[in-house]
Amino acid sequence: MPEQAIKAPLAGWVTPLSELEDPVFAGLVLGDGVAIDPVESTLRAPCDGIVTMLHRAHHALTLRTADGADILMHIGLDTVALGGTGFTPHVAVGQQVRTGEALISFDVALLAGRAKSLVSPVIVTAGDRSFTVADRVLGREVTAGDILFTLIAATAAATAAPAPEAGAQVARDVVLRIPTGLHARPAGIVSAAARGYQAEIAIALRDARANARSAVSLMGLGAQAGDILTLTARGPDAAAAVEAIATLLAEGHEASGPAPSHAAPPAVAPPLAVPEPPVPSPAAPFEPGTEQALSGVPAVPGRAVGTAFPLRAERVEVEEHGAGPDTERQRLRQALTKSQGDLQAEIGRSPAGSQQGEILQAHLAFVEDPDLAEAADAAITAGKSAGFAWNGAIDRQIDVLRGLGIDRMAERTDDLRDVSRRVLQALSGKAQEAIVLPPRAVLLADDLLPSQLATLPATDIAGIALARGGRTSHVAIMAGSLGIPTLVAVGPGLARVPEGAPVILDAEAGTLRVFPAAGTLVQMEASVTAARERSAAQLRAAHEDCRLADGTRIEVVANLGGEADIPEALARGAEGCGLLRSEFLFLDRVTAPSEDVQHATYQRIADGLQGRPLIIRTLDAGADKQLPYLDLPHEENPALGLRGVRVGLWRPELLRAQFRAILRVRPPGQCRIMLPMIALLEEIRAARALFEEVRQELGHTDPVQLGIMVEVPSAALMATTLAAEADFFSIGSNDLTQYALAMDRVNPLLARQLDGLHPAVLRLIAMTCEGASRHARWVGVCGGIASVPRAAPVLVGLGVTELSATAAAIPAVKALLRGLTREDCVRVAQQALAQDSAEAVHRLLAQTWPEA
Repeated sequence: MPEQAIKAPLAGWVTPLSELEDPVFAGLVLGDGVAIDPVESTLRAPCDGIVTMLHRAHHALTLRTADGADILMHIGLDTVALGGTGFTPHVAVGQQVRTGEALISFDVALLAGRAKSLVSPVIVTAGDRSFTVADRVLGREVTAGDILFTLIAATAAATAAPAPEAGAQVARDVVLRIPTGLHARPAGIVSAAARGYQAEIAIALRDARANARSAVSLMGLGAQAGDILTLTARGPDAAAAVEAIATLLAEGHEASGPAPSHAAPPAVAPPLAVPEPPVPSPAAPFEPGTEQALSGVPAVPGRAVGTAFPLRAERVEVEEHGAGPDTERQRLRQALTKSQGDLQAEIGRSPAGSQQGEILQAHLAFVEDPDLAEAADAAITAGKSAGFAWNGAIDRQIDVLRGLGIDRMAERTDDLRDVSRRVLQALSGKAQEAIVLPPRAVLLADDLLPSQLATLPATDIAGIALARGGRTSHVAIMAGSLGIPTLVAVGPGLARVPEGAPVILDAEAGTLRVFPAAGTLVQMEASVTAARERSAAQLRAAHEDCRLADGTRIEVVANLGGEADIPEALARGAEGCGLLRSEFLFLDRVTAPSEDVQHATYQRIADGLQGRPLIIRTLDAGADKQLPYLDLPHEENPALGLRGVRVGLWRPELLRAQFRAILRVRPPGQCRIMLPMIALLEEIRAARALFEEVRQELGHTDPVQLGIMVEVPSAALMATTLAAEADFFSIGSNDLTQYALAMDRVNPLLARQLDGLHPAVLRLIAMTCEGASRHARWVGVCGGIASVPRAAPVLVGLGVTELSATAAAIPAVKALLRGLTREDCVRVAQQALAQDSAEAVHRLLAQTWPEA
């Protein structure tokens, strides 16, 4: 079969490989062909053939033609990092397929949002036999089944390669350090390098063996980062070939620089390393005399006036090759032991039950993690130094967390980097230099690590501004527990703030002002001082029950994320817990917590609250809180799918176990149960039926309130009907705002418009309170606006009688409400309902209570 027509496996626009933003594809390292920018979601067979490779991430597949050509189809660029998410294969390796048969379906919308590019190469891979791509279609649109190019096989004489000279076999084991495994790009570079040597080279993983000259064969190994590969070569240059390819596999990064032409492979293998990007000339520091304003995302509210203090993490350099496995193992053991001791000492110095202690405990668990130690040991066995091996084990785990595509998990990579730095510091044998802060220091950093913050005197820190980071990162949580105003995601402009510059950090407005005018500094210092004195007075009175000036009782309770939050909440006057987010028990686990584990935790929290009411929200999984062991189906719109109470009704054994665990808490009646994301009457009826079954099984006769969260407009609109079935309502204003305004609450571009004080949201709250009153049900608010002191009178005026806030907000909420009557609250609530925007509501409240 000298010529064969290869047909388009996808409909879309055809472009040359040279135009791809990927040097390996563009440089024809994997072979020749074309690329298609798809307009459909099913990859089809471009010819008859046998499936010889289906990548474990399901993003790439190879067909072998009857003439022995391998056709690689790679859906999108850098899609291996998705780990199979968004791809559904319809064939298996070894299967015979016919032209046009469906091979892989893929989620175009998901890939468009998470992949580097949807452009999909169709390549005749470079191997031992030569094929020419001719008559290719370029620069126009094709439909699936149109002829894409012609494949011409070279004659046997033209492709025959001289047999390598006989010689001793050379073998070596190497740990694969490429984060995303041996997929198309690194496989292409390895195969190109192998073709530059005369020796026959093979790479084996367990029982599988691949020809190193064949990218397809290498991809078929399915090798992942951390796997130990065995290289063998026989021929005149076998030793050099093995050494060069071992270096490629152990380098740990993927090529992004110029790729070699496959027609003339170099004798020396190209490094599989990302070249250092050109260092841009640093932007000039801000000059004194001109005020500069930088914007960021508020992570911990508050304001600070102080002196800029840039903080840079010291980089610990490590050598790749070690002094022998025994020596390097001993060095790593000693470093881990020292790190354990240091962490235990820091935990001992942390306040009991503090967030700082909890985070350091998590770091201790990483240092003691057997999987990390095992991965490092494997690299040490392969000849690497202790530092290089430990760093590699951490890097691979970081890649796993980032590959999940979940912001909360990606932010946990900071903790791994912190642990890596700590152990490398111990390996270096150098003591960390003490940092001396100026008075009222405002720390500036690209991204602060938790251990860096833990070692600094909190009393000397006025504020923190980070160029990167997130609101739920551990360093932000620690800053919150210390009461330090914090901005994150300020951006690269933060690097232009010189040390010693006077700054105003406003984590209410989300700004960092550099070199402000002298008058502005004086005014802000006076404002900060007055606010500090006000806060101190509010804290002194926070332990008293909250009553309006006319005697109306308003409960002010706390949102809790776990046992460690209790001391701070009680210290700031919480009258109980209005929302225990029980998912903290379900996250970061490989299986769901047992009934006994849940019960023990709930009991400790109830005991810690010393008889105060405890409202436990049942598991709110789905959407942005994915639990791998639930096997939730992939959804186009997870915020509108299987989440909240729907998960509990889908997996009733989970909800049943949680009900049992809560009902076992003593004393009976201290706990109330709250169902998340109720949208339909049948949902609460189904959940209550399950609840009553569990009560009867346990013989539980004491009354227990079963309430619902009002988080979707349908619940507010049906409040009167739902109140007949629910014992109480608690309004989750964050989700209610998201669904009422049709704005994703995790989209940073919409953050400033997504406001719970929008009149539309306030009207839904008013409807909820009206419906509840028809059945004498009480209404609370546990969403974000319950922690905004100025919003509290509006909510009370709408009919809310319980506010569940962050611990830090409780004293101010109580102080403002104590000076008002219910009539005052109703009046301002009616004025707020009459406004036309959230901004107008904020202006109204700022004018009414300028100092709140």
